[in-house]
Amino acid sequence: MLSIIGENDPKDVHAGSPVKWPFSVSSDASKLTFTFTITTGPDGADAPEWTVELNDASHEEIWSNYGNKTEVKTDGPANGKKDFSLEVICPKGARYGDTVSVSVNVSAEGETDSMTFNARASQSIMVLKTQIDQEKVVSDSLAAKANIGEKDIYAILSPGSLRGYVFVEGMNTDRMHEKTRDIKKARSFIDGETTIEEISPYLVPLSTVVGIVEGDLVELISGPFKGEKARVQQIDQTKEEITVELIEAMVPIPVTVKGDSVRVIEKEK
Repeated sequence: MLSIIGENDPKDVHAGSPVKWPFSVSSDASKLTFTFTITTGPDGADAPEWTVELNDASHEEIWSNYGNKTEVKTDGPANGKKDFSLEVICPKGARYGDTVSVSVNVSAEGETDSMTFNARASQSIMVLKTQIDQEKVVSDSLAAKANIGEKDIYAILSPGSLRGYVFVEGMNTDRMHEKTRDIKKARSFIDGETTIEEISPYLVPLSTVVGIVEGDLVELISGPFKGEKARVQQIDQTKEEITVELIEAMVPIPVTVKGDSVRVIEKEK
């Protein structure tokens, strides 16, 4: 009995990148015939063309959609089962949400079976290296260019706690490189891509009192006591406030300030 065995879970894929589904064909036939039906969306014929390939266990190409053929014959399993893989490559011009559906039909000696594989284009998140302390300048310049022409860049993140790097989210990585090419303070993209899970710590703002403990020596950097040194007496985590005592005042005065209005200059030992 002929059957296709394997997983065909839907996959997200970045523009210009491949995804694969390994599968096996179980049959006693000496020859197998594969036929393919490829559907792209959501714009049908106007959608960018995905590359689709059928490979054997040694990664040799058996069929691809480069030609006009929708059918290919290959030797059947020598021991009742033969391994294959279907690979699709997302076009670099893909837009977010573009899809491809590949229906693979196998027939031999009057028996048939089929399996459908689906992929969806998704955005890439890349890390752009910048000159130290010029992250905001680069982000602003890139944001201005992102609104010109094709909208290839969806988001730019410059965390205050990360020096020398900016996260850039978009679809077409080639055009993302092009749009940073003449930004003077931008260096280059780091090879590869990152994920939303890896940058998630930067998406949640840290409390302004994190790292400050009672007894720390701080300098007030804003407000009426700017430039004064003080000792931390109490910390209110909920309100993100600290109570300090000015150490150079004639009379010790407790002052309550926001956590971001002080700079730690000496940690409590």
